[in-house]
Parts: sequence; C-alpha cells; structure tokens
Amino acid sequence: MPPNASLEPPPDRKLPQHGVKGVYYAGHWVDLEDCAGTFQPDPSTCSQCPTRSVCPRSQSRNAAKSTEDIIYDVVIIGAGCIGSAIARELSRYSLKTLLLESADDVSQGATKGNSGIVHAGYDDKPGSLHAKFCWPGNQMFPQLDRELRFGYQLNGSLVLATNKEELKILDELMERGRQNGVQRLRIVQKKELFEMEPALNPNAIAALYAPDAGNVIPYEFAIALAENAVDNGVELRIRREVQDIAKKGEHWELSVRHWEPRDYVNAREKMGKSADGSELIGGAGGGSATFKSGIAISSLAVIAKGVMMALDGNVNDDIRLQSALATVVVIVVTVILLLKPSSGKKKQGPVVLKDLVDKCALPVGSGESGKVEVNDMFTGGSGSWNAVQGVTVGRETVKCRYVINCAGSSAGKISQMIGDESFYIKPRLGDYLLLNRNQGHLTKHTIFPCPDPVLGKGVLVQTTLWGNLILGPTARDVHLEEAKNMSQSSVQEYILSKCKQLCPYFDPKETIHAFCGARAKSSRGDWIIEPSAKDGNFIHVAGIDSPGLAGSPAIALEVVRLLQHAGLETPPNKNFNPNRAPIITPKNGMKGLKMGPVGKNDSNGTDEDEEKMASNVICKCEKVTELEVVRALRRSLPIDSSQGIRKRTRAGMGHCQGEPDNYNCECRVRAIIARENNVTVDEVGGRPWPATSTLSQRWIDDEERKDLEKRMAAD
Repeated sequence: MPPNASLEPPPDRKLPQHGVKGVYYAGHWVDLEDCAGTFQPDPSTCSQCPTRSVCPRSQSRNAAKSTEDIIYDVVIIGAGCIGSAIARELSRYSLKTLLLESADDVSQGATKGNSGIVHAGYDDKPGSLHAKFCWPGNQMFPQLDRELRFGYQLNGSLVLATNKEELKILDELMERGRQNGVQRLRIVQKKELFEMEPALNPNAIAALYAPDAGNVIPYEFAIALAENAVDNGVELRIRREVQDIAKKGEHWELSVRHWEPRDYVNAREKMGKSADGSELIGGAGGGSATFKSGIAISSLAVIAKGVMMALDGNVNDDIRLQSALATVVVIVVTVILLLKPSSGKKKQGPVVLKDLVDKCALPVGSGESGKVEVNDMFTGGSGSWNAVQGVTVGRETVKCRYVINCAGSSAGKISQMIGDESFYIKPRLGDYLLLNRNQGHLTKHTIFPCPDPVLGKGVLVQTTLWGNLILGPTARDVHLEEAKNMSQSSVQEYILSKCKQLCPYFDPKETIHAFCGARAKSSRGDWIIEPSAKDGNFIHVAGIDSPGLAGSPAIALEVVRLLQHAGLETPPNKNFNPNRAPIITPKNGMKGLKMGPVGKNDSNGTDEDEEKMASNVICKCEKVTELEVVRALRRSLPIDSSQGIRKRTRAGMGHCQGEPDNYNCECRVRAIIARENNVTVDEVGGRPWPATSTLSQRWIDDEERKDLEKRMAAD
C-alpha cells in the first residue's frame, strides 16, 4: 500500500502502557491502586538480596564460593529463555546446577532480539515438536507471571486476509490449530475486525483471531527466570565460552574460557589490578582471604608453642614470662588483623554521585575516528566491539554428570565437541524497527499477514508491553550472501513496505531504534529436544526458533523428564520459592518523582537514602528512578554495564535513547553501578551511542523518510 497521504486518520484511542498508572499482570490490566499485594507483593514472600550486597564480577554469589573440584549434577550451556527456563525448573530440586553463558549477560542471543510474542500455536505443523510444546507453553504464562512478575499481556493476535485466496489460508490455519489443540480460535469478518482494530489496511476482509496469544518483553522474561533460578540455588557464570567437552569416566569435563572486555582489562591494568575480578566487592576474597588464612594458621602455631612453654615446668620463670607476654602480643595483633575489613569487602561510605558522573565518558565505536558501527551492537558489556572476542583472563575446568546443550546458534558447534554431527544450525537474521510510544495506540493485537510457506509468519506490527510500536522481522538466512548483505536502506524499506500493508498509518519518522536478532534454525527443520545418540547423559535442546519463547516453559518440563529418564535423581528442594518481586515500580505521571541536573536530587547510596532514591529520576524519558537501578544491582545476577541495567529498568530505552545532551542517563547509570559495585567508572561497561543496527543516526530523518516513501510508492 502507498504511504498514508490518501488515508483518513483512524480514531484516536488510548491503550494502557505497562508501568503507567498500572501494569499487565498474569495477562490482564491491573490499575495502580490495585497493584499492592499482586504485582507488588509482600517482600517476605519473595526472595530478596541482602541490603548492601552486589554480585562478584561475571558470576553469581553462590558460584563465587564453588571450588574447581566440585562435580555438578547438571551443567546448562546457554542462558537464553530456554536455558533460563530449564535452570528455573531444575531449581525446584535439590541439585548442584550450573548455568554457563558465553555472552556478558543472560538473554543476549536470540532472546534479546525477537518480537516477544507468546504464540498460540495455530501455525505449527501438526505432529512437530513446535506444535507439541507451543500451546502447552502458552497456557503456562499467566501462572509464571503471577510468580515472577515480568509483565505479560494477553492481547491476542490477528492474521489478516485481503483476498479470497488468503481466506482459504485462514481456514487451513484454523484446521492446523484444531489439530494442535489450540482453543478459542475463530475467524472474524470485516465489520468486527475494524471494530477491534480501526487502523488496519482498509483492504482487509477478514482475520483469524487467536485470543490466547500474548506478549512479553523477551529479555525481561529470561532475566526473571534466571534470577529466580539463582535465588533457588542454581549457579551462574557469564563470559564463559565452552571450548571443549570430554567424557572422563562417569563425568563430563568442560574446558571453559573466561573472557572480559578489553576496556575493562585496560582499566584494571591501569590500577595495577588483575582482570579476573577476584578483588571486586562481593567476591571470594582473593589475595586478602588467602593472606588472612595464612595469618590465622601461623598465629595458631605460635600461640600453641607459647602456651606449651608457659606450662612447661622445666623452663625457668623468666623465659616462661617472656613467652607468655609474647603469646599475648601475638593474640592481640592477630585479632586486630583478622577483624580489619579486607579491601575487597570494605564497607563503602557516602559517595557523591556527581563526582562519578563527571568522570564518565561515553564509549567510542569501533569504526574510523571512533564512529559507532553495526558491530558495536554485538556487545552488551563494556563497549568492546565484539563480545566473545574479548581478552582471555582465565581458564576453568567444569565437571558434571549431565550436560544440557541449549547454546542457540552455537548448539551445533557444542554437539560436535562430543562427536555428534547429527544436525547443524542455520542462523536466520531478523531485523526490527522500534517506534515511539506515540505510535503504540495504532494496534492492540499482534497483526500478522498470511504466512509465507518458506519464510514463516512474516513481518508483523505489534504494540509492545511498554507502548512502543514494533515492526519486523525480516528473515535473512546467513548462508545466502544476498540476504546476509542487504544494505541498511534495503532492510528499512523491506520492513516499512511490508508493515504498511498491515497498518498504513504509522509514521516512519517516529523510529527511535533498530535491532537485529538471529534465530537458530536447525538442519532438521524442527526443534531438537533429545538425548544425544553419542551419550544419553548429554541432552540437546537445539534449533529452537519461533515459537520457542512461547514453548520455553513446556520445553523445560520435557528436559527435566529426559534427565530423570536418563537416571538423574530429583529430590525436592524444600526451600524452593517460586516468587520474585518486580524491579520496576508503576508510576502515576510525575507524582512523587523529582527531575534535575546531576547532583540536585542524587542520594549517597546509603541505606538511609532509600526514600530519596525512590524519587530521584535517573532516566527522564522512561521515568526510571535511582532506587530501581539500585534494586537491579542488588539482585542475584551480576551486572557491570549500563546495558545490563537498560534491560532490567528501561533506563536509556526511551525517545532520546540515552542522548547525552538531554538528561545523560547513560553516565548517571554507569555512576550508580560504579558506586554500588565499589569500582571505578572506567570498569563499568557502557553502551555505544548512537547504538542501532540499521539506522546511521538512530532515527529516520525527513530526507530518509521521503526517499523511503518514494520507493515504497513505486513498488
């Protein structure tokens, strides 16, 4: 359809936005006054972090306490929504479970870059694993959200038909859905369709309506799963790349590379410190702990000898007196040294946030003269241009009885490490454009075209949980050079032209961000959820493309069943707590909030400052408070970059996308991380700005919009 110049504007309407005067909880809208006790539970019912405790670098607190000789029951490779769902399910049992992630945070792969749709399952081929797990997984989301509070909206989906041929496809989808067990499907005709969605393509004549389809923010969902898993005993290590796997008797041995970003390593070296993070607050103590252990052992030996001499009747009185006095001195000095706080765990006094912000510089890109390029988007950590190609700071050997391979695009590579070449992964790139919240009123439901037999569900239009309009994705197979190397303008044109055929009223100039994800399609054409033919104690969970997010909780149940069938004993975890408190507090406009220049409303980070933190706005566009940032840092997952905070609190995700001249939320967030983690600002990862995958200036300007609309009109 040509651009919207000839269209009458649709009726304006206001749709609820998660966090604005209420929340989406267990699928439905809850007004702000009704949030207490539901979305905002009694803290005593949820797992909470100790008050001034942050995680050590690149691992959870409990992982920092483990020794290399420990033999885990289960090691999970990959911490996307699949790996995190499996970890959370295994945390119900009294097991030693380790979750390994090669990137610098959980949910950094396909989970980070997808639509967040909880599909109903009508499109999947009957008899496939897609069909087996999608609908059951879909039905688990309301209860999951009651427990984990990640935000889930039951918005429903519509597949549009614009001609008689497409009406036949709707009938076929209805029949597929019936065979797959999907309930409440129906076809709506034009009159009802436009009552539901007045901004649709006027040429639409009917649609398949799936009321059970929903949507989440995918990385917030995975973070909630991983947090709750770690709260219940699962260990997590990030920046751990599995490089080799060998079977040694009854156990597996995984050779793991620990990497850190180059910027972080450089910052540590400037201070004369190691880059393995052992000296950071909350760690195992590093050299300081070893030093104190040595003091204790040596002192005990001296004291014991002194006591023996003092009690020995064969020693003259002067020597016994001298020995007694020396023993007392050793005891006093030992007590003083042992009670003295170590540098790594020193309690931090008040910190002036403005001093840290003033030291914060924005990360530069990898291009010429520091220009930000597409590769800069491949990091969530310290601004290094390619995450896994960071600096190796250590190598670890991990031993376990069972391995779960859910490594996404790397699952085929992991499989080959044990000699299993029964499948390979064909990554398919999906590009998205994200529009401002002022475009979110255009659609309530997720709007699909009739599916393509090769490329799948097609480009969609959807309002996200937070009120933005999302357009996409493309389907670019990386093994096809023409598709992989599409120009940025071609990607934009493809998305915008396809989405205009669904909802022609959106304004491309309101694009504020673009991103790209990679779906892990398997060579078998279906999901792979099975023990390896090489060894029954090695479970593949591979090739999980769409609708993998919807199926993830049901897949997790199946993986536990496979482990039990393979011989894993699963005694219940008597301390399992399924509940998690939300990080974000719903707002009522600016009520109770304060904005201002750095230093005006900032707290000093002490426990007595919580009320001040709760009112101090750190991100102007999204109204994120200092307290929300601090709460995220004191959770059970390690965070050492503004990108990690961005995914948990939305700081930097608004209209300005962290514009330094607007409110400088990027540097404010990095300063809070530095204060809470008791590190320098240089050790805190930043987000390259402007950071986007296909937009050279982060937004579409007037000239680009006119050019795109001309080309779309010509198509």
